[in-house]
Amino acid sequence: MQIKPVEQVSSELVDAAGRLAQQLSPETTLPTAATLKAIIASPGSTLLIAEDEQTAMIMGMATLVVYATPAKLMAVLESVVVDKAARGRGVGQQLVEAAITLAQDAGVKEVSLTSNPTREAANRLYQRLGFKQRQTNIYCYRFNR
Repeated sequence: MQIKPVEQVSSELVDAAGRLAQQLSPETTLPTAATLKAIIASPGSTLLIAEDEQTAMIMGMATLVVYATPAKLMAVLESVVVDKAARGRGVGQQLVEAAITLAQDAGVKEVSLTSNPTREAANRLYQRLGFKQRQTNIYCYRFNR
């Protein structure tokens, strides 16, 4: 398995991102080529993929977003997902570790993420890698679109 940042959008990437996004959240809007291009064009965003070196199949993805606030440089890890067929083989761990390394290299002091409590294996992984659960309120404002 090779973990690498996406530099170009291909039809294979669009297909894989759609397949993986559906596995992460079935009600999600499928990412388009334009969406993926916007992510990789954004200076603070890195879209990482896990690619099987033998088949070139994309088996997982994650997005690291690094941004500055007046208080500190921050990073958020979003949309970490591994294909059902590849789960339990360390792909998620490799993706998260690669994101942590990128954040550290950027000068970030901590990486935040959220995970649905029903994703038990993912939550165990994050804890095993050193993420600590915060006692916080997370709020979401949704637009009616």
